[in-house]
Formats: sequence, structure tokens, C-alpha cells
Amino acid sequence: MSNSALVHESLALCFPTSQQIASEFPLPAPINQRHYLVAGELKEWHGDLAPVESPVQLRDENSSTLSTITLGATPLLDATAALTALDAAVAAYDLGRGLWPCLSVIDRVNHVEQFLSAMLKQRDKVVQLLMWEIGKNAQDAAKEFDRTCDYIRDTIHALKQQDRAASHFVIEQGVMGKIRRVPVGVALCMGPYNYPLNETFTTLIPALIMGNTVIFKPAKYGVLLIEPLLAAFRDCFPAGVINVIYGRGRETVGALMASGKIDVFAFIGTNKGASDLKRLHPKPHRLRAVLGLDAKNPAIVLPCADLAATAKEVIAGALAFNGQRCTALKIIWVPRAQADAFNQLCVERINQLKVAMPWQQGADITPLPEPNKTQHLDALLQDALGHGASVQNPHGGEFIGSLYRPALLYPVNASMRLYHEEQFGPLVPVVPYDSIDEVIDYVIHSDFGQQLSIFGQDSAAIGPLVDIFANQVGRININSQCQRSPDSFPFTGRKDSAEGTLSVEDALLQFSIPTLVAAKHNAQQIDLVKSMIKERHSTFLATDFLF
Repeated sequence: MSNSALVHESLALCFPTSQQIASEFPLPAPINQRHYLVAGELKEWHGDLAPVESPVQLRDENSSTLSTITLGATPLLDATAALTALDAAVAAYDLGRGLWPCLSVIDRVNHVEQFLSAMLKQRDKVVQLLMWEIGKNAQDAAKEFDRTCDYIRDTIHALKQQDRAASHFVIEQGVMGKIRRVPVGVALCMGPYNYPLNETFTTLIPALIMGNTVIFKPAKYGVLLIEPLLAAFRDCFPAGVINVIYGRGRETVGALMASGKIDVFAFIGTNKGASDLKRLHPKPHRLRAVLGLDAKNPAIVLPCADLAATAKEVIAGALAFNGQRCTALKIIWVPRAQADAFNQLCVERINQLKVAMPWQQGADITPLPEPNKTQHLDALLQDALGHGASVQNPHGGEFIGSLYRPALLYPVNASMRLYHEEQFGPLVPVVPYDSIDEVIDYVIHSDFGQQLSIFGQDSAAIGPLVDIFANQVGRININSQCQRSPDSFPFTGRKDSAEGTLSVEDALLQFSIPTLVAAKHNAQQIDLVKSMIKERHSTFLATDFLF
């Protein structure tokens, strides 16, 4: 048997036979979904369906042959159906006069709390689908669900805090005023496949709770896991407030943007995709965009770094969830004199990673959900090899089906695609440098500016770099990997990496506009305003304090 055949057979054995699927995480019953949510109704779609296939493949008991698991299907809606959802959202907003945008803060909070209670009842189903749809291991799938619920609770708390701060009147220069934040209008929310619940809800929930009406299109992969929540969306919000559509983005989302009726565009994906969609809007000056986009986050290892601790953190940051995170470390800069030692330490960490199925204990590297992703990664690897790099870890870059072994590549240089492109997968490019100026030049001239990590123990070396990079990226991490958490911290970026800021409090600001009601500060106007408050003639002017 050839070495190539042995490799394939070895990796193939990581996939289960039908008898090897864990009983506590069984293959879900097929979900052939024909319903989508519009105007408070689960409407049935009679057109074509898009099949949903699992990255987990089944292995034949008598060979290494793999077969695809079909988890179900979702509606392949057309532009007409998408525009029906838009009409529902527009009607529910009613130019700012609808029930939802005019509802009091506490009443909107109550609706979101009802949804959270209903969502919690679907935890097991959603977690199971996170595992089977996108290959997320059991621990991380449960963590994503629980973190999303925590995010909803934190958003409710932040909104109450915001409203408390706005419960008083401000008196300045003979003018008294009440300032409150109000909704923007109709929001289009689209999330990514790597965190199809959490990242999606970080825009969806703030948009809803601030009084906007929403059209929500689930991610292309991780799409079925929204199905258990459709009834909760329908039952917990007024008709038309939340509308859930499916289908090809070009056809459905393109039509929505071209209508000019979308007021807020919340999108997590590629900068090219965001730019293409934004260009379709006929009134760009009226479109507010909240975007989380590409990243090429560098890890900068300084000569003063603790190499062992750094290697541990770098590999964790580069390969968590197979490197499929916008916050993953995507390129590693190491002093040339220390590169060999650092690479060896990284290889030792990679060798400890377990290639396994999502339900298996300690699974680190799991099947990739994107079709043909392994071939794409192999093309990047072969390009690097062709320009002088080599794979540092044994069996790195081996793949079969949807499973890809991580590869540490060294030395990487500017002639390689991996130097410039976001790999979004388990490839770890290491670049040697002779002068820190090379690293500074890379960061400054990069098209991306989400985050970076600096590793070192000398404050005199780290401090100046912090000052240089503070105007280049949205977050600088010292001796730690790039990350989003905690959700109370700003999450943003520069250049082609982001537009707008996401955190619990910042997201509320992104999906709202401050409005001021002002009057002269004299006895007559004071009495008038007091009367409106006392007689409950105005919800906006109310001074109720939310506990």
C-alpha cells in the first residue's frame, strides 16, 4: 500500500461507522424544512429546497470509503418571497409609528425575556445541530449556546442601564431636554457560519430590543439550527417584527438591498461580500452598516518572549475550532534566530491535538463544514511549498473528505498566498524576521486591522509597539491570543476588517439614534412638560426608573 493510501486510510478511520455514533449525540432526524417566518406566520414554501449536508461523513465498515450525511433541507426562497418579508418588516415599523418601535423599553424587554425562556427549551436540539451542521465539538457547541443566552441577558441589563441614565431631564443654558435613543428602522441581519448562533445574535438581539424591525437570514452553514427557534420568534414578538428568510444571498439579499428600504445592514462575513451588497442600495447615505469582516491577525513574537508559553498560546489561538474564527491568529512573526526553537515547541503543541468527531471527548480538530475547503487549504499549502516553505509537523496538511490535519509552515514569505490571504482554517504560517521594522511595515500596510497579539516580557520593547499599533488595529493583546470576549469590551477593527463597533453597550448604540425633546426652562414650559409626564401623555418623556 502506498504512503498516500496509508494516509487516507488513517484519516478515514477518524470518521465513524453508523454504529460508532455516540448515543448521547445521535444523528438528528432529517429536518426537511419548508417553513419560513413572515408577518408572524410560518409560511410554507412550495418551491425548491437546498439540501443541508453534515461535515461529519460516515465510513463504510469494510473500507475507508466515506459517504455524505444529509441532515435535511431549507427553503430556497426567491426574490419575491424575500420582498414579502421586507414588506412585513416595513409595515411593522410603519415609518416609526408601529407598535414595536413605539413600545416602552420595559415592554420590549419583556418580549425578549419571553423569547429567551422559549429558546432555553430548545438547547439540546440547537447544540446537537451545531455539532452535526458545522462540526463544532460538544463542549464548544454547548458553550456557544450558553454564551448567547448570557449575551441576551447582558443586553437586557445594558438597555435598562441606558434607560435609567436617560430617565432624567438635562438643563443647559436655559433649555431643558430629554434625550433618549430610538430605533433606526428596518434592519437586515446576517451572521457567519462559524458562530451561526452567537455572532448572529450579537446583532439580531440589539436590533430587536432597540425597537427596529428585522429581516434575519441565517448563515449558509449552520442554517438548520435556527429551525427549532422559529416558533419562539413567532410567539414572542408582534407580527412582522422578526422575519426569517432563507435562500441564495445574491437573489434574496440583493433584492432587499436594491429596494432601498433597508435602514441598517448588519453583516458578518467577507469585506467583498459586504461591499457588493452595500453598492446595491440606492440611498447609501441612509444606510447604516454594522460589519464584522475579514482579518489577518498577526502574532508578534519578540526576542524577549517566553517561547514555551508563547507557543502554547499561539497554537491555541491559531487552531481553536480548526482556525475558523475571524479572531484566530492567522500569521506568526518570529525572530529568525529563535524560529527553530519556537517551531519545535509549536509542533509539540500541534502533536497533542486530537483529530476526532465533534462528540468525542477532547476533540480539537474536527471536520470542516465548507464544501471543498480541504482542497482550498491544500492549494494554499502547495503554493507555500512551491515558494520555499516546508511543513514542520509530521502529517501536517494531510486530508480526506472534510478532515484536514493542521500544518505549520515555515519559512513563509511575501511571495506566498498565505502571507496575504486569510486562510480561515488549520494552516499556521510562520514568518522569520531580522528587524522589528519588517513586522511594523507588514501591519501598517495590511488591508486588515482587526487585532494582533504581542508576546514578550520586556516592557521597553512592548510599550512602543503598543503606541504604533494602536492606530492600526481594533484590539492589541499582550501575551494572549486574539479574541472577542468579554462581550462588554468593544469589538471592532480598522481598514477592511470592520465597520461599527460591537459590544453589549456599543451594539445598542449602533442600532439606535439619539433623539432630543427640548423646551425653554421657564415656569410655563415646566408645567406643560410635568403635565405630559404626570398624565402619561408621552412615553418618550416618561421618567420611570427601570429596576
